[in-house]
Amino acid sequence: MLVVADSSPLNFLVRLGYADSLPKLFEEVAIPPQVAAELTRPETPKVVRDFITKPPAWLVVRAPSQIEVIPGLDPGEAAAINLALELKAALLLIDERDGRKAARRRNIPVTGTIGVLERAAENGLLNLREAFLRLKEQPDFWIQPNYLDERLAIFERQRGI
Repeated sequence: MLVVADSSPLNFLVRLGYADSLPKLFEEVAIPPQVAAELTRPETPKVVRDFITKPPAWLVVRAPSQIEVIPGLDPGEAAAINLALELKAALLLIDERDGRKAARRRNIPVTGTIGVLERAAENGLLNLREAFLRLKEQPDFWIQPNYLDERLAIFERQRGI
């Protein structure tokens, strides 16, 4: 299964140490050059810059043939949406609300960092409680901690934990 990723999910999955779950879940992840550029900015954590500088074989940088400018989105988000459309990707990994809305308007299935972590936990690739605790420690992950608590409670209830 081929998926396309925006910068935020890759950034957090690398920082949390869970990027290796991506090829196990999706086989191949494609990103446009604009996303790769975002991940190499000086303010990006070094572990992420190192990761994108020497990407694993399952991560492919590919430019979309066309980029529709989508008002309110940064170039990386717009390029990721366009690449997902062009490649007929099974899923777009994106966290930003406006980007998710724009993708859904174009009938692109989406999930974000939380969705990837939940899917990885469902497949026995990580402990979701631990992953969410680590995510809560990220000062730049803009989600209410109680939302993660609610998602964890649902996950554990479904599994009888």
